[in-house]
Amino acid sequence: MTELSSLLLPIVVSAVVVFIVSSLIHMVLPWHKGEYPQVPDQDKVMDTLRPFNIHPGEYMLPRASSTNEMKSPEYKEKLNKGPVMILTVLPNGVRGMGRYFILWFVYSLLVGLFAAYIASRALPPDAHYLQVFRFVGASAFMGYSFAYWPMYIWYHRSLRTTITSTIDGLIFALFTAGVFGWLWP
Repeated sequence: MTELSSLLLPIVVSAVVVFIVSSLIHMVLPWHKGEYPQVPDQDKVMDTLRPFNIHPGEYMLPRASSTNEMKSPEYKEKLNKGPVMILTVLPNGVRGMGRYFILWFVYSLLVGLFAAYIASRALPPDAHYLQVFRFVGASAFMGYSFAYWPMYIWYHRSLRTTITSTIDGLIFALFTAGVFGWLWP
């Protein structure tokens, strides 16, 4: 078993490396480019929704207020008539990236912390590089990738987006594992 406190350096360095790799993936590689296609006649859709002043949050259309309503012919007609959607409303205005970058870095620190915890319980301080790589890589892959699949299963996020995000998670996990293998005490 390895002291978790001795893994602070690989936790921080791996978060920095993942932050840099993630930035390069999203700015240089084209594979995330078409993930969110434009709504047909987007200006008309925006003009139609604007008067409702929908506050930021997540919404479902149509949304039944009870299980009894879900069984009603009127609700089933709403589903058949459509549109059926899950809608995420963001705050209006230009959003700076600072807050998102900070939150992403904190998330990467947390993935590194949990990967460190799992590996530290299983491995001694002088563990071989590949042993560290295996434990940390598997743990980090779960942290960076598994949450995408329920979004695909339940909320119909596109398979393409789910797969590319999972590949990103694999890349982040490989870099995290490499840093931990290199800096393991």
